Parts: sequence; structure tokens; C-alpha cells
Amino acid sequence: MPHVADAENLAAFVRAARERLTPEACGLPAGRRRRAKGLRREEAAALCHISPTWLTWIEQGRTTGVSTATLGAIERGLRLSRA
Repeated sequence: MPHVADAENLAAFVRAARERLTPEACGLPAGRRRRAKGLRREEAAALCHISPTWLTWIEQGRTTGVSTATLGAIERGLRLSRA
């Protein structure tokens, strides 16, 4: 079973990565009103090809395990490096 701190670290990392990206950098329209810093969860989930619910759970640290396939999708969708 994963350690709670691991889920919290992943949550903070994914949230920070999503907040660093702008819609324009990802080819999305900026929209008129944006309360969210960076990408909205729905936008990030679409780029990662995962459900918004799953991304929300990951960002809230409510996961008991995230597959390597999902981590790879997040890496590609949020334009992260392998490091």
C-alpha cells in the first residue's frame, strides 16, 4: 500500500504542473474569465487523456495507486520531462 506522503507529494506536483501551464501554450483558447491559475482541471484532464474525476482525485491525494500508464499520460499532457 502506498504511503500517504507519496500521494500528497504526487498531488502537489501534478497541481503545480497544471498551474504552470497556460491555455495558450497548449493551443487552447484563453477565454474571457479565468479564475483558475494555469489550466483548468478539465482542460488538463483532456490533454492527459484521463477523466477530470481521476485528475481531481490525484490532485487531492485520494489515490491508492496510479499506474505507470496514467503517469505517462500526465507527463505527456502536462509537458513534463522524465526527470
